[in-house]
Amino acid sequence: MLEVNLYNLGYCDESEYTRVVCVSRYQGKFVFCFNKKRNGWEIPGGHIEEGETWQDAVKREMYEETGATKINVIPISVYKISTFALLCFCEILEMEKLPEEYEMSDILFLEDLPDNLTYHDTFKLYFKTVKEKIEI
Repeated sequence: MLEVNLYNLGYCDESEYTRVVCVSRYQGKFVFCFNKKRNGWEIPGGHIEEGETWQDAVKREMYEETGATKINVIPISVYKISTFALLCFCEILEMEKLPEEYEMSDILFLEDLPDNLTYHDTFKLYFKTVKEKIEI
């Protein structure tokens, strides 16, 4: 497992976030995306691009990786692997077909974690952290 350190929101300035990860749910089920390059299921998320806020990055990544067009976002925790990042919970309200031009090839809706997660222990920690902070 990667070494992941979790911190309370506000631990660092938001400008220090380099990525976002979003434990996501749609119609009562958790959402996972299949990464073609890593050949496994993942939680939506990715890098914050130059000039983006973390909110912009969440919206962009959720669309690119799930097709979500309308979401409610709850920041959960700051985490650090090599740089600071933000763990969020996203409730997907509306979605379109998964965009084909990005790295994800499929979407899965489950009540729990799938078996073939690319970073199983890390994603399991993210789920546990979200479940401890909010009722889902």
